[in-house]
Amino acid sequence: MFMIALSFSYICKSLAGTVMKSSITHIERRFGTTSSEAGLIDGSFEMGNLMFLTLVSHFGSKSHIPRIIGTGCFIMGIGSILTCSPHFFMGYYRYDSALTVKPLENSTGIYTPCSTDLNLTGYSESSALLKSGCKNESGLPMWIYVLMGNMLRGIGETPITPLGITYIDNFAEEGHSTFYIGILHSLSMFGPLFGFLLGSLCAKLYVDIGYVDLNTITIKPTDSRWVGAWWLGFLIMGILSIAAGIPFFFIPKSLEKPTKERKISASLNIASTNESRSQRTNFKNPEQKKESKNLAGFFHSLKRILSNWMYIIYLIHSLFSFSSFIGYVTFMTKFLEQYFGQSISKLNFFIGIIIMPVISISIFLGGFISRKLKLKTLGIIKLLFISYICATAFQVLLLSFNCERRSVAGLTVTYDGNNLRTHPQNTSFPFCNSECNCDANLWDPVCGDNGITYMSPCLAGCKSSVGHGNDLVFHNCSCIEVHNFQSSTTSAHLGQCSMSDDCSRNFIYFMAVQALSSFFVGLGGPSKMVLTFKLVKGYMSHIHKQLRNLL
Repeated sequence: MFMIALSFSYICKSLAGTVMKSSITHIERRFGTTSSEAGLIDGSFEMGNLMFLTLVSHFGSKSHIPRIIGTGCFIMGIGSILTCSPHFFMGYYRYDSALTVKPLENSTGIYTPCSTDLNLTGYSESSALLKSGCKNESGLPMWIYVLMGNMLRGIGETPITPLGITYIDNFAEEGHSTFYIGILHSLSMFGPLFGFLLGSLCAKLYVDIGYVDLNTITIKPTDSRWVGAWWLGFLIMGILSIAAGIPFFFIPKSLEKPTKERKISASLNIASTNESRSQRTNFKNPEQKKESKNLAGFFHSLKRILSNWMYIIYLIHSLFSFSSFIGYVTFMTKFLEQYFGQSISKLNFFIGIIIMPVISISIFLGGFISRKLKLKTLGIIKLLFISYICATAFQVLLLSFNCERRSVAGLTVTYDGNNLRTHPQNTSFPFCNSECNCDANLWDPVCGDNGITYMSPCLAGCKSSVGHGNDLVFHNCSCIEVHNFQSSTTSAHLGQCSMSDDCSRNFIYFMAVQALSSFFVGLGGPSKMVLTFKLVKGYMSHIHKQLRNLL
């Protein structure tokens, strides 16, 4: 029953972390933050986790472990709900669009992006709205509450892993801990699986769904201005996290000792006697003994752990591996969106159905190999080393999958389609749109018939339009010259031009190699977890042996 409850809590905590990773780009766009601030929001979880991790691990192991884990699940759920709360107190999402330009008189639904009349330009109003940022009445940016909620979620998640593994190690049969941990981490992979699928669904839904008429939205999920319903995932996982904490309050503090405990030789009784004698020697009165179990005992244990040089090497390894992993996962979808031209919804879907099942299988296989081969400490280290070498090799291979730059007039190419390095232009206003009253800072891309993307229909020199919403098409664009034939009517449609077929193939290769790299990372997962306990236990057994010899 404890394994079932702990597995569900693992799924919830990994679900929450995945939803944050898959929503970080939408949070960045919704609150108008920089990538550095978005990284701070995502890192606030680790900040909250670190504040209480060592204290909970030390004191919680001597208390009612299931109830502490249940309380942590409640706090984690409250933090998730706090994260999504700013959505319900903010105004509707506004973005720059060519449709902010007023239509011609007596021409319903027809817009003239390129106009010589200053009164017809409406770009400045929407630009000012975006630059003003999202703030509440107290003047604090609203993303501060997202940061606080994520930090509270980190505090609540603190006891789940260390105390859960401790409970398993205390009451599992001899040699079965690794197998149980492998099962636990394999089941926990359903969290990222469902999390990325949930993130994919939320990314497809417009942020203000249910509040605005979706027929008036002129951007698509592939647009860099699109913001999905990021708040919905946090609301769902907040409710699930609270529900996950309920079963732990019905699980006892301790279970029946396994059969192996009744077969222990009398040597442990002697060790227990020696330990009691040592305690009587070191602690002359009950107050000192009580102090050793509290803060003094905590610092004493911390000192012994930090004097274990093998454990210190393991911590350094974990520091570098987690630093690279967290940064990679946080901004991977944003990089792939810009580099391969894929929508965040599509990327979350592919990661959920490809990467996460591969990691789940590899984690289970890693635990099975350790149990089948009965690996000791050195064997576990070898398995972990081999898995990380293979994963690193595939990560380096990812750098070989290149994709060409998008052709954006005035940014990467000239308005004639030439390279800016060989044909430099210092202005976004060439002769073709010099008479238009355009905002050079407006990003409302359109794709011309010539395959070049323009920053806005105004900068493309478009003088008329037909259609509505996403079906809007601009005509008579003076900056667009159709190649291979002369055309008096040149047009453009909303959105950036599609990437080439070579880029699409490279994206498929990238995901395949990424799956192989993830497989080897997951293969060493259970070994890495068990290695922590073996290093500490081995060191503590050595200390106890020395004490027995002295006594």
